[in-house]
Formats: sequence, structure tokens, C-alpha cells
Amino acid sequence: MQGGFRSILSHGNVVKSAILQRMRMASSPQLQSLILARFESSAAPVRMEEHGFESTTISDILKVKGKSADGSWLWCTTDDSVYDAVQSMTQHNVGALVVVKSDEQKSIAGIITERDYLRKIIVQGRSSKSTKVGDIMTEENKLITVTPDTKVLKAMQLMTDNRIRHIPVINDKGMIGMVSIGDVVRAVVSEHRQELDRLNAYIQGGY
Repeated sequence: MQGGFRSILSHGNVVKSAILQRMRMASSPQLQSLILARFESSAAPVRMEEHGFESTTISDILKVKGKSADGSWLWCTTDDSVYDAVQSMTQHNVGALVVVKSDEQKSIAGIITERDYLRKIIVQGRSSKSTKVGDIMTEENKLITVTPDTKVLKAMQLMTDNRIRHIPVINDKGMIGMVSIGDVVRAVVSEHRQELDRLNAYIQGGY
């Protein structure tokens, strides 16, 4: 995943390669000079900045996901049994669940992970069916979250550095959704493609 992340972040090199390729395809030195002049014109940085390669936010992803954005299958409550939580993890092939307060389903209380289960249930010989999630969860202050305004590249970096596949989205009222590393990667790739299309249009005189 680290390699893929570095590849996507090498946007500047991709743009440079696209320009050089376009120049190689030019049939005459005059045309090459025209292409270079277009790219180096003072208007170019302004327009590229207006579009912004890093403009997509987590809010944009939530809009695309629609109702599935709530990520309800990726959270449990503090009163749920550890057994049910682990069963949910297994069913959905995830290594952790966000824990919300039983009386406030949008208020995050913490997170329960496979490591919590192994260290606090298996190793200590406790019963997963009689132990509540709230008794073994990792506290909220150790939970990594994003906001609707977080840029997708920042979210991708957080998820990659911390080796997590899902991340809760919160605002001042609590949790409003959940995004996966797949959601983030698709958004980054899509924006990357759109930026290259804009660059190509600019070189051809579309701006």
C-alpha cells in the first residue's frame, strides 16, 4: 500500500511526463515551442490552482456513497457483547469496529480491534459473550478520524501510515459516516485522471 500511495502522490512527475510526451509528438520545432509557451504562460498556474489536484474532500466521497456512507456495519455499541462484535468483524472481513455510546449512536466512544480481543479476552481467559465491548475497547482519544472537509490525499496518508482500511467521518455533532481505503483511492485516481484531462486540453488550446 505504501508503494501505491507514493505512486499516486507523484502527480508532478506524471504531469511532467505528459508534457514531454506531447512535445515529442509535435511534428515541428515551431509546434514544440508553441506547446512549451502555452504551459509556461503565467495564466497556467492560476488555472491549475483553481481546479486543484487536491480539491476533492471526504464530503465529496460521502455524497457519492449516499445511504451506504453511514458505515453502520462497521460500528457497534458499548453495550454489545465482544462476541457479537468479533462476529461482525469476521463477517465483514475487517479488523476493527468503531464503538458508539449506547444512548447516543452518533457519539463515538472508542474502537474495538482484533488486538483488544486477543489481549483482553483470549489471553486473560475471559468470556466474549459475557463481556461488553465498552469494557475492553480502545478509548476515543486513540481513534483516528477525519472530518467532511479533510482532503482525500490527507485521509489516504492517515490510513496508510496507520495501516487502517476504514476511517470514521465526524463533525461537531458526532459520527456522520465511514469511508474505506478503497473509497479514498478511487477518489484520488479519479481526480488524477481529470487533472491530466485538463492538462491535455490546455496543451491543445482548450483553455
